[in-house]
Amino acid sequence: MKSRLPKGYGSGQATNMSQIAKQAQKIQEEMEKVSAELDQKEYTVSTGGNAVTVTMLGKMEITNLTISPEAIDPEDPEMLTDMITGAVNEVIRSINADKEEKMNAVTGGLSLPGMGF
Repeated sequence: MKSRLPKGYGSGQATNMSQIAKQAQKIQEEMEKVSAELDQKEYTVSTGGNAVTVTMLGKMEITNLTISPEAIDPEDPEMLTDMITGAVNEVIRSINADKEEKMNAVTGGLSLPGMGF
């Protein structure tokens, strides 16, 4: 006795899985390309009216830190510390927001396990 599979099952399923795998591979390749581009992109943030400026690559590497002489107050080192901390944190937020936006554009907003950035 032959069993019958519902319409849409059978030999076509392997083709669909193959197409899905190819599409996933294409998305992964695009994500890797975007990630590599973002890793080299420079992000710059200033705080305290340009008293402290931080430039960081997308791979979270500081490439430049500028402190204006007016920001250096020997009587208030905590203020300078706060400005540096604020600038670094803000540039990190900018990088993460940019990466999330670009990756969502590639994936269509899907969360794909194992394909994160």
